Amino acid sequence: MTAGIEEFVARGTRPGRRWRTALRRPLALLPLGYLALLVAGSALAPVLAPYSPVATDLDQVLAGPGRAHWLGTDALGRDVLTRLMYGGQVSLLHAGIVVATVVGVGVTGGIVAGYLDGWFDRAFTWVVDVLLAIPVLMTLLVVLTVVGEHQTVVMVALGVLVSPGLARVVRGATLAVRKELYVSAARVCGLPHHRIVTAHVLPRIAGPIIVQVSLLAGGALLIDAGLSYLGFGAQPPDPTWGDMIAQAASVIDRQPWLLVPPGVVLGLAILAFGLLGDVVRDATAEHPEPLRDRLHRAHRAPAPALTPRKETSAALLSLRDVAVTLPGAHGDQVVVEDLDLDIGRGETVALVGESGCGKSITGRAILDLLPAGGAVTAGSLLFDGADLALAGARAMRRLRGSRIALISQDPVGALDPVFTVAHQVGELVRLRHGGSRAEVRERTLGLLDDVNLPEPELVGRRYPHELSGGMAQRVAIAMALAGEPSLLIADEPTTALDVTVQAEVLGLLRRLQAERGMAILLITHDWSVVAGFCRRAYVMYAGHIVESGVVGDLLARPRHPYTEGLLGAMPSRARRGGRLAAIPGTVPEPAHWPRGCHFAPRCALATAECAEAPIPVFEPATGHRTRCLHHIKLLPGGERDDRATA
Repeated sequence: MTAGIEEFVARGTRPGRRWRTALRRPLALLPLGYLALLVAGSALAPVLAPYSPVATDLDQVLAGPGRAHWLGTDALGRDVLTRLMYGGQVSLLHAGIVVATVVGVGVTGGIVAGYLDGWFDRAFTWVVDVLLAIPVLMTLLVVLTVVGEHQTVVMVALGVLVSPGLARVVRGATLAVRKELYVSAARVCGLPHHRIVTAHVLPRIAGPIIVQVSLLAGGALLIDAGLSYLGFGAQPPDPTWGDMIAQAASVIDRQPWLLVPPGVVLGLAILAFGLLGDVVRDATAEHPEPLRDRLHRAHRAPAPALTPRKETSAALLSLRDVAVTLPGAHGDQVVVEDLDLDIGRGETVALVGESGCGKSITGRAILDLLPAGGAVTAGSLLFDGADLALAGARAMRRLRGSRIALISQDPVGALDPVFTVAHQVGELVRLRHGGSRAEVRERTLGLLDDVNLPEPELVGRRYPHELSGGMAQRVAIAMALAGEPSLLIADEPTTALDVTVQAEVLGLLRRLQAERGMAILLITHDWSVVAGFCRRAYVMYAGHIVESGVVGDLLARPRHPYTEGLLGAMPSRARRGGRLAAIPGTVPEPAHWPRGCHFAPRCALATAECAEAPIPVFEPATGHRTRCLHHIKLLPGGERDDRATA
């Protein structure tokens, strides 16, 4: 397996070479050759057939194979080989109609339901459950009595009736892939939904689709033959494989051979479809088709012109009174409330707090990437003077990856495991900048070089599983920079890295920020990273910003017990020989937030007053804000500050 991957990486990602390699396998050549022979023989029957399908030879009734009739004759002296060739026209066409219907209804519906989720998925699942409860054969017989000899309508009905089973399989596979981090990363990069589905979802679910469709193709041949055997297919004298089997069964006591040609042809066709499906599935599972050639003309629309609100802000990003809700077991739950946050152009700002405080949800709310059912229910999110809350889905798709980009905390999970690094970065370059294949390649390698990856060409040919954590993080940064964003949201970008690599990644971000003038929102829990990288910081606890200010002031003079507790838990502040300080308790779930100060149950300074009502925001010093009634007690000696205002 490893050798196969290395060989493929060395040869590149051209789909033609992969398909040629797969189809040269003996297991693929045999069924493919047989099916090609059937299709060609049926299509060219008027040219290749030795006789007319209705021509009779009464001197050779029920004759066995011979020079005049290679496969013998039937009860009316008609040539069996000729009728097999003409019968394939009808049988293979009917199977093709069924397969096309199943793919159009089942595959398309399953992918859309699994990818969109929500109300469409629920309605689709209900319809599928109803259709699965309908007996296929009985319903098909009813359709036959209504439409009569309109076989195309019957085959379309058959395709619709058997599509729910495939639709359920496809929906389940799509739901699993949709939750992958690299699909979310593609949405963050601003890729349109149809491109995400075709380039990143469909290749991952192609295996089960191919297997199911190949089995359905064989099943369609069998059902068509069964209907013809029962007399519901094409009417005599038009030949079909099922009709030939029925006629052979009626004279089996006189000429058993007559059953062999149509039975063998039909059985081998069904077996060939199954084998070919397995081979194509295996080839696709190893290296799925990137569909790059279909997507050369990418959407190169500029960043959206959002409708500005009357209020303006000098900040690049300004959040005011923002509230975010997510669905919970007992209805919608507020997970972020009364949130104010500002980021200036080219500024680096940190959002600090424990896990579960709402930091990542805040970042996802800015990008309009909340989980299903989540929404910004209050406040404004002004970006460059325009309110993101008023932007539509299409505008946000164009904004993501171009003006606002994201680096996730799991870079390997954010990369599609079946595509090379160069393909994934190049896809974004092509989307944002367009250009020829050579221009895209040059810009892609330039981005990989900008993030200090050694030997960009070699790294570009690698797959995500071949990268170290630091290399994967650099690739994720290169992908984020492909759209030349004004704001970069870095969600725990150094959590999984060792100290040396952390320093390298932070140094890289600092250099790129200086060169490109980006603003950075760093979501982290590591105060040592904040101290060396950020100018200002916001401390978040249980959905609230509890303190904000210049990093130096927060480190030297924290004005909220939670900030003081986080700083006290830093290993660098521990006393030699003493125990490392820790904040007692855990972050409460949104459903159990206290009415007043959310930190009160864990706070040593809490009083009854803290639990009575929501706590206002105080500004004990210019630019230094805190949400604590007892912030004065945190000053040395508990001294008062006359500048404290609510």
